Amino acid sequence: MKSLKDKNPPKGISSQLQALWHDGKGDWKKAHDIVDGPSDKLSARVHAYLHRKEGDIWNADYWYKRSGEARPDLSLEEEWGVLVRRILDQA
Repeated sequence: MKSLKDKNPPKGISSQLQALWHDGKGDWKKAHDIVDGPSDKLSARVHAYLHRKEGDIWNADYWYKRSGEARPDLSLEEEWGVLVRRILDQA
């Protein structure tokens, strides 16, 4: 995501993409804060990824279940990229 070189996330992007942008910039807490409230499946999916990255697998699996998906057998970097592409493809 080219915008990771910028100081701020691009305007008008979804909250889930904002969360992944902040995570990509190294601000896990800000990313988590963004997806901690919404109850939609995509937010739950990003939330799951963030807890997996944190190392809290039990909590991650809870959020994967809420998203309707299983924990993927991917590296964290690959999962981040899959999520970004999925969101961009939906836009």
